[in-house]
Amino acid sequence: MITYLYWGLIFVIVVAVVALGAKLKYPGVAAAVAGLVLVVGWAAYHFSLEQVFVKRWGGVMSISVPRGYYHIATTWKDDNLWVENYDPESNECVFSEYSKGSLLEGQVTLKDCNPAPPRVRVPLLPEPIGP
Repeated sequence: MITYLYWGLIFVIVVAVVALGAKLKYPGVAAAVAGLVLVVGWAAYHFSLEQVFVKRWGGVMSISVPRGYYHIATTWKDDNLWVENYDPESNECVFSEYSKGSLLEGQVTLKDCNPAPPRVRVPLLPEPIGP
């Protein structure tokens, strides 16, 4: 919800700048300032606010699992999102970091990772004790 409010506020500011520029008869300056507001708003969201909104205030964010991988877990470390996926072809678990602005993203690969435990036959009823 906070994500939509943020972009609504950016839109209102852009419309207000364009309307004020039209009223003062400076449409070129207003268009330049409106464009600057859009660029700064996008940069602030992408490089700083997106994950903070999602983690702290219920924002909106989408991440895709790579084709052929299976998703295992997701966790937050500070304001960065860590996602664990399993690649059955190489038998590796891949932890990928999604940081603010996609800068300095880390990746940890576990070789010979088999996230599915071996199946063990568990009897449904206890076996009788004694003769």
